[in-house]
Amino acid sequence: MKTTQIPLADDVIWSDGMTAYDEAHFTLYVRLLDAVNAGAKDDEMCKVLLEIDADREPERAQRRLQSHLKRARWYTEEGFRHLIADNVSPPKKTTPHPEH
Repeated sequence: MKTTQIPLADDVIWSDGMTAYDEAHFTLYVRLLDAVNAGAKDDEMCKVLLEIDADREPERAQRRLQSHLKRARWYTEEGFRHLIADNVSPPKKTTPHPEH
């Protein structure tokens, strides 16, 4: 799966399969779900993960958050089947290894 730079949208375009937007933001979906599970506040998730200030644009921030969370949850309930069926794996984030 290739990752491309696609700017964050306020509303995720819905599809029954993986889209180019999903590929580009798959890691974001996982991070959002982790943040929810860790009890992060909506305004923190908006600022840190979704690049939007909930104090300045509360309605837009909430819309962006809910749209991305809905898509992220879809992947945990249904979308993972598309990944498996397509023999596609989520993008791997490479991290530099510290020198010894």
